Amino acid sequence: MLTVIFSPRFADHLTPPGHPERPERATAMAAVVGRFRAAGGRMVEPRSAADEDLLRVHTRGHVAAMAGTRGRAVMLDADTFTSPHSEEVARLAAGAVLAAVDIAMDGPAGSRALAVVRPPGHHAEADRAMGFCLYNNVAVGAAYARARGAGRVAIVDYDVHHGNGTQWTFYEDPAVLYISSHQYPYYPGTGAADETGRGAGLGCTLNLPLEAGAGDRDVILRYEREALPKLEWFEPDLLMVSAGFDAHERDPLAGCRMTTGGYRQLTALLVGAADRLCAGRMVLATEGGYDLAALTACLDAVIDACR
Repeated sequence: MLTVIFSPRFADHLTPPGHPERPERATAMAAVVGRFRAAGGRMVEPRSAADEDLLRVHTRGHVAAMAGTRGRAVMLDADTFTSPHSEEVARLAAGAVLAAVDIAMDGPAGSRALAVVRPPGHHAEADRAMGFCLYNNVAVGAAYARARGAGRVAIVDYDVHHGNGTQWTFYEDPAVLYISSHQYPYYPGTGAADETGRGAGLGCTLNLPLEAGAGDRDVILRYEREALPKLEWFEPDLLMVSAGFDAHERDPLAGCRMTTGGYRQLTALLVGAADRLCAGRMVLATEGGYDLAALTACLDAVIDACR
């Protein structure tokens, strides 16, 4: 059973004119969620992530710095901005993933939850915002799942950009598996195949670099041959997905050529893995995806694959 977590507040994070991570993304998300509800789907609103939740992943200095942007428009780096309500909205985005973890862990077998959120999160590192991301939503959710008693958490990230923040958060942690497929070399410059973890976490990071122009078959083959066997080896108690749709052929920010059907197929592969390995317990959270038509279609496809 799928539950969607969403808030109209996600439109309140404003970015400068022409910025790809724009409030219209929240409008597109709302339309998808509205159709899901109209068809009888279950939707709940997120709670706000507390300091305790954020501090499992982020430094006190970072949380304080983000809190210091409340009520102001701030340029954090060349790509990343806040508006007066952005920090509050970012806490809701992280809190949506916390709510999704509760649903997946507390519900019956087959419980899945999709957090439809902005701003995205996977570039945010322990001590800094970057790449449109303020807090690392999925990392906060994975750390929360571990604190709740999940022995092993797997994160699969199919955004076209490497999730540097998520990787570094768990790079030495043998209880969290991080798998990322992404265009390489490309922003943020991390995610080489030889980045496989460190110390006790060695072997618990798997990067699947893709060349520009990679399409559905290229991506699916990498998952079938490398990602799925790694998930089988790890045997997670919970599967989390950073669901970015900017590898789509329509997306303006990168050069991969996936289609909506490819995203449906890829998501279905991961749903099948969750069903086999962790009683279907699965959390998905949106990341990138900057063509509004492709974002809408891919969200519909993900919902269809998760039903």
